[in-house]
Amino acid sequence: MHIARILQEKNPCLSFEFFPPRTPEASQTLYKTIEELSPLRPGYVSVTYGAGGSTRDLTRDLVVKLQTETDLNIVSHLTCVGHTQSEIHEILKLFSDNHIENIMALRGDPPKGQTDFTAVEGGFAYASELVAFIKKHFPKMGIGVAGFPEGHPVTPNRLKEIEHLKAKVDAGADYICTQMFFDNRDFYDFCERCELAGIAVPIVAGIMPVTSRQGMARMAEMALGCRYPARLLRALSRAEDDDYAEKVGVHWATEQVADLLDNGVRGIHFYTLNKSRATKRIYESIGIRDSETLLRPSI
Repeated sequence: MHIARILQEKNPCLSFEFFPPRTPEASQTLYKTIEELSPLRPGYVSVTYGAGGSTRDLTRDLVVKLQTETDLNIVSHLTCVGHTQSEIHEILKLFSDNHIENIMALRGDPPKGQTDFTAVEGGFAYASELVAFIKKHFPKMGIGVAGFPEGHPVTPNRLKEIEHLKAKVDAGADYICTQMFFDNRDFYDFCERCELAGIAVPIVAGIMPVTSRQGMARMAEMALGCRYPARLLRALSRAEDDDYAEKVGVHWATEQVADLLDNGVRGIHFYTLNKSRATKRIYESIGIRDSETLLRPSI
């Protein structure tokens, strides 16, 4: 199903993100997670591409498998990293032939060991170029692009950041999915700035609950960065161990999700890290049996 129709019919739309496994053990974990989360009836699930396009073949194989073996709506990530236009066309044709209708179009991070992004000869330098290419050659495909409520890691100029985002939308993007954030005020401000810039496509909020202090430290070291509010850090400092830290993280994310839903968010995208427990606990804490529950008014 085209993403525009999904977001129209499922308002708000709840969705999950997975990454391709690299080992048989990781594959087992992922498919168990998918089995456990499928009853929550997400609007769609997305599959990441890996830093520097490192999992491109794994991503391709996983999205085709999920498309053919499950009833899930699939969104495949696709980046500009290391690809010529002809290679991008081949990938998109493979997806189209396998009835994969939606793409998350990203510039992508530089390969490991490189600090700056450099487009390959015959490739794309910007996500907006990738969006335009998809729209031209595969006009029936739905297209998502990334947004950064806390600021783009390589574009400190917040005015330019929104200009670049608008260029992606003007090129044909159907929706925006944000990177994770931990203070909803950042998201609401981001949405207002998008509105002021004339960006009218749906904006889906990206949520990743903290599940361990070590994981939190890893996220802070990533290129995308993370702004952890002092109140969250104080609560995590009181946790005796990672089990308690996960409970703190789930509680914090639950409050975020409840507030977003109360304020009419168009969608929430859960970064699952290929695990189901935190996402299921959030659903239970806000009283949602599955995503369809949100679509029926209750008294």
